[in-house]
Amino acid sequence: MLTAHRFAAGVGLMQMHDAEATARLLPYPVLIAALEELLPAYGRGEIHSPERLVMPIAGGAGTLLSMPCSGPDLVAHKLITIHNSNPARGLPALQGQVTGIDAMTGQALFVLDGPTVTARRTAAISMIGLRHLHPAPPTNLRLIGAGPQARAHVEALLALFPDVAIRVQARRAEAVAAFCEGFAGHGDVRPATGTVTEDAVIAVTSSRQPVYAEPARAGRLVVGVGAYRLDMIEIGSPSMQDAQIYVDDPVGAPVEAGDIVAAGIDWATVTPLAQALIHKPDFSRPIFFKSVGCAAWDLAACRVARSALSA
Repeated sequence: MLTAHRFAAGVGLMQMHDAEATARLLPYPVLIAALEELLPAYGRGEIHSPERLVMPIAGGAGTLLSMPCSGPDLVAHKLITIHNSNPARGLPALQGQVTGIDAMTGQALFVLDGPTVTARRTAAISMIGLRHLHPAPPTNLRLIGAGPQARAHVEALLALFPDVAIRVQARRAEAVAAFCEGFAGHGDVRPATGTVTEDAVIAVTSSRQPVYAEPARAGRLVVGVGAYRLDMIEIGSPSMQDAQIYVDDPVGAPVEAGDIVAAGIDWATVTPLAQALIHKPDFSRPIFFKSVGCAAWDLAACRVARSALSA
């Protein structure tokens, strides 16, 4: 649903988009192209994206995240709340909005659903990792997690790699079964069985203990997405030893990538994802890709949305 509110007499209408409308504005192929264009610009310092502000909400009820980003054309600001006790109340844990603002005038142009933007741009970054850090399109992929971010990743995978076999792993078998049932008739999405044999692994959990710790091996790309704090560790150190380590955001990763910090990796050896768009990695060696997120990725989403709304 789209609603419009007048924010200043004579100035215009600011469009507000719910989750469904936001998803329609951000098709994965277009969003991925925008991110691939933005990544090198961010690396060159042309995009200003300060470290996110994280503030506890009074009484410990939740957390407030403020993530601004400025480019030459647009400013994006995401304001998100995280209340982990909300699902028991029948409410989403993650709530908030992303506002797109004209950089030249400061005019607020539109508001997008924050969780939808976060899910789609995060999944899109993982797809860029699969494109550039894997020697070929994945044929078999293990997805660890069965929440909203896992759902976005399956949607992105089926949009880009429709023939990929996706095997889903999570703590509760009933959650996995319900998750896979949600994609019945839309690709090969089934519960995982046995040991990991897939040629790619994506973990999208908030676990504080490794959910994947297989020894690093060439030809199997491992992607860690869900752990976004230093006390969260999805991927165990054996999966990083002797591997090439890539991160989406070299600014935020040292204070957010608990997997890499716990493994004792020297940050001087870690490579920004943007470099893989220019120089292919050595596919004869194992590769681990850590995604922590960044407000600049929200800016890419706002660019896609602005273009769609102007068409």
